[in-house]
Amino acid sequence: MTVPRECSCATYVRGGADFQSKPARIRPTLIRVEQPETLERLGAAVPASPVVVSVPHAGRLYPDALLAALAVPEAALRPLEDRHVDAVARAAWRGETMLIQRHARAWIDLNRSERERDPRIDVGAIPGHMHHSARVRSGLGLVPRRASGNQTLWRGRFAAADIAARIAAAHRPYHMAVEAALAAARARFGTAVLLDLHSMPPLGEDGARMVIGDRFGRTAAPRFVARAEAALAGGGCAPAINLPYAGGHIVERHGRPARRIHALQLEIDRSLYLDAALDRPGAGLAPTAALVRDVIDALADEALASALPMAAE
Repeated sequence: MTVPRECSCATYVRGGADFQSKPARIRPTLIRVEQPETLERLGAAVPASPVVVSVPHAGRLYPDALLAALAVPEAALRPLEDRHVDAVARAAWRGETMLIQRHARAWIDLNRSERERDPRIDVGAIPGHMHHSARVRSGLGLVPRRASGNQTLWRGRFAAADIAARIAAAHRPYHMAVEAALAAARARFGTAVLLDLHSMPPLGEDGARMVIGDRFGRTAAPRFVARAEAALAGGGCAPAINLPYAGGHIVERHGRPARRIHALQLEIDRSLYLDAALDRPGAGLAPTAALVRDVIDALADEALASALPMAAE
């Protein structure tokens, strides 16, 4: 019988990664479509698994041009990060395709539509041509206007050409990479599954430590949610489903269950794998990564099982 693991216990950081104490400052010339620095891809060209893992919000690279536009201290951007959840993903990785965004969410949010542009900070957000969603209205659009609280992050509005360049350099390439990885996985295995990995602030003493989102059943078949839920519960972390996080643009855009492409978002409580200050990897990183590994394996098993009847026809 498998003994359930606790949600937080001793750990190590795989490979002795050197985690930065503050965001790295890079030259804005690195933000180019043709340069690979914005996106890191792990895994072979031929997919080893039907599961593709996406890590869109863990980036800690802040272009100088972005920092120069700040109206607040640089530390105010930190709450926008899914702080070091990429370390969890790397520790869980066993060869499947994994896509990790290196640039910070403050630069551009990959989990928003290109049309979720905020006219209060974006000259190119033309009324009537953009999606003025609840997320945009709350200040968390394609380029966030705020982090925590109501204070505006930026000294002024960004030029339309600036935002267009960010979309071309980071947003579109990331989604093209996700789409290509899922297509390759489905072509090889008959079914593909996207696991979109995020982290969240602690939800309180009675709150869930992990949350699975499938946009209330729209982005994945129920059996995949059930397998992920069982994997986490078996490891001692029974998750919530869709509340308070149901998934964002990434799973909505790429989840196509009718085409055998399923997409789930997984939110992880940062206190599970970070230190007490919720700043640096802590003692819970390895067991948290093991739970994520269990989810990946469960999703892969379900995808392969669902593809077997089709393969036998």
